[in-house]
Amino acid sequence: MTDLSPVGAGGSRQALHQSFEALIAGLQAAEERLLAADPELPDADLTDGYRWLFSVLQVGLDTQVWADTGRPRMVDIVGPDKKWGGDNSDAYYQFAPIDPSRTYRVRGRRGDAAYLSFTVYGGPSDGHYSDRIVGTINDRQLEFADDGTFEFVLSPQPHEGSWLALEPDAVCGISRDYLIEPTRGRRAEWSIEAMDPPAHPADGPAVLARRFGHVRNWFDEQTTMAPVRIGPPNEVGEPYPVPTVTMGWAAGDAAYAMGGWELGDGEALVVEGSSPECAFWNLCLWNPFLHTYDYRYDRVTINGGQVDYEPDGSWRIVVAAADPGVPNWVSTAGRTSGLLWFRWFLPESNPLRPQARVVPVSELADGGQGHEAAGRR
Repeated sequence: MTDLSPVGAGGSRQALHQSFEALIAGLQAAEERLLAADPELPDADLTDGYRWLFSVLQVGLDTQVWADTGRPRMVDIVGPDKKWGGDNSDAYYQFAPIDPSRTYRVRGRRGDAAYLSFTVYGGPSDGHYSDRIVGTINDRQLEFADDGTFEFVLSPQPHEGSWLALEPDAVCGISRDYLIEPTRGRRAEWSIEAMDPPAHPADGPAVLARRFGHVRNWFDEQTTMAPVRIGPPNEVGEPYPVPTVTMGWAAGDAAYAMGGWELGDGEALVVEGSSPECAFWNLCLWNPFLHTYDYRYDRVTINGGQVDYEPDGSWRIVVAAADPGVPNWVSTAGRTSGLLWFRWFLPESNPLRPQARVVPVSELADGGQGHEAAGRR
């Protein structure tokens, strides 16, 4: 048996062992919540749920254990194999830890992003979700060189050029870049460096024990939020802008709307609306764990650059199990129910509430000829 008695650092080995055991116990408790969900999760959602647990754990390790405010790096926190927290197929998100007393230089290259931003979040530094937005800088505010490069500074004191102020509770920064065609487009490039890095990292059993505790806080908070169910189904809620005081890592320059869907055999959900002028908008289908279905195989999201518009600029999106032969089809990926999520970045006005109705798929096929492509925005 391993000897975990205190050696040198006042019980730090014992603390490390206990925090590790607590993390494993948290994973087991999350599995029990999955299996006890009421109503019972369908097989497809349960399978997603197990993968989601490890996505959340992976992000927790990246952002709490490996994160180093002295020599930070930008780390991907969503993607085809990191599905959690409202991911989508059009965007790349990266995370960097921040020490509010330091000065950082952030550099990047825009690529083909229709929208990009960097948001600094404030709140607890113990793994719990952030509770406010400290500041945001986006592509409307940045200065780009001819080659698409840009840079700005994060610091507690004012700085010449593009600058975001760090307030005492700043804990992290998250970059966002959204592409109209993410599979073919060039994603933005990001880097961050501390202009005053420490000579040595903080490390040792006591440090890692504390960080494992932060991962447990993160993991518990994320996994007790789901499964999420929205009722009544087949409706979209009123769109809302994000306030400065918020929970989590929502964007500070976006509006959102959420709804649910539930369809029987031979049914489709028609969602109709119009979008204000904005940098980017999309609709995503999510499972109860707030993540997309497998967009490598099915079109489960659609954005404003992919939509075929009506002559008056409005749009009609059809959610169905199979392609009904009309524009703007989004696949249910074999599910019978799920969530709908709209987002609009830098909208000139608050979006109007989209309207949804269930129709027989046969009705769409009969009337689909009148909805031909009307151009792209």
